[in-house]
Amino acid sequence: MTDLERDLEMNWRSVVELRKNVYWVGVKDWNLRLFDALIPLPQGTSYNSYLVIGESKKALVDTVFRSFAADFEGKVRRVIDPAELDYLVMNHAEPDHASAIPHMMMISPRAKLVVTNKGAKMAKLYYGVPDDRMLVVADQQTIDLGRKTLQFIEAPMLHWPETMFTYINEDGILFPCDFFGAHTAKGTFDDDVDDLIPLAKRYFGEIMMPFRPMAKRALEKIANLKIDMIAPSHGPIYRNPEKIIAQYEKWANGETKPKATIAYVTMWGSTESMVKPLAETLASEGVEVALHNLAVADLGGLVADLVDSRAIVLGSPTVLAGAHPLVFYISYLAKALKPPAKFAAVVSPYGWGGGAVKQIAETMGPLGMKVVGVVEINGPPSDSDIEQIVGLGKKLAGSIKEG
Repeated sequence: MTDLERDLEMNWRSVVELRKNVYWVGVKDWNLRLFDALIPLPQGTSYNSYLVIGESKKALVDTVFRSFAADFEGKVRRVIDPAELDYLVMNHAEPDHASAIPHMMMISPRAKLVVTNKGAKMAKLYYGVPDDRMLVVADQQTIDLGRKTLQFIEAPMLHWPETMFTYINEDGILFPCDFFGAHTAKGTFDDDVDDLIPLAKRYFGEIMMPFRPMAKRALEKIANLKIDMIAPSHGPIYRNPEKIIAQYEKWANGETKPKATIAYVTMWGSTESMVKPLAETLASEGVEVALHNLAVADLGGLVADLVDSRAIVLGSPTVLAGAHPLVFYISYLAKALKPPAKFAAVVSPYGWGGGAVKQIAETMGPLGMKVVGVVEINGPPSDSDIEQIVGLGKKLAGSIKEG
């Protein structure tokens, strides 16, 4: 055994060769449970980076979050001396992919940071990269590494304005940064993780759903590429790329199912007494129901259900002349995420004064959904109120199935 082979065997930092001279050198963040102080991460996440070695040049595609910079450097050093890097590609400027750039630029003195025009401004602002250390590339521009050609594809607003994809022509590998991603630290490849598509759906809902028109354009731009592997910046690498592309085509096009997502809060049981007969009526009419009690709900699971739901139902008591804060938050989140649902309904009990329905309508109005019905009652629901709720359920089910 040579000294180099012994060193590689003793080094615990894992590196994966995806194709000849193309390596995954990312890191796993097993303990992260909340992303952007918002998104629950039940399985942690990964920050994926890729080393591409041509016959004459070497490039690193994306970096990792800065707190992992030392481990990241160690992984790169398993394959090459970072001083040999010629290019460091910044597909996206967000810190989870780019905040280790200053560290890598310091130990890679000849490397140029490859960025879009908008990316150059962000690299200077966030990471202090000077102009003479940057190479600004245009859409479809290429860099020849020697038997490996990097092609750059602008993909603005997926999900920041400077985003681009990188593609290796000879290997058919697409590096799309956040696009096609999933938050999980499990597995290396798509067939290692049984629940990957549900995780990818959560991710799409949380990150990409507000940008569905841009997602459609990006899918069109890569449609003619020969893609044998998709290597995103979060989650497993797709050796079966058609699996995730097919799902993204549905989600980006806003394809929905005969499904209703019901999100509610109950304080003293009245809202739940309204929601249950509504949910059971919808189910009996052949509509899939995703029921979320917001007091205990998994936000990621709720957002995933919004990706393909045809209707949204909100249930809220009135609290101080408005919706319960948790329901108001979800109505605001729905407004921001722009789900493809076409129909809506609201049920709301109140005690000494109403106001929840009005506030929900004002918040969600810009989404343009057809409001099939509203049931607002004073006090706990009576038999006649339940009859009205069942009627609303049947009417909503009809709209969902026709829609």
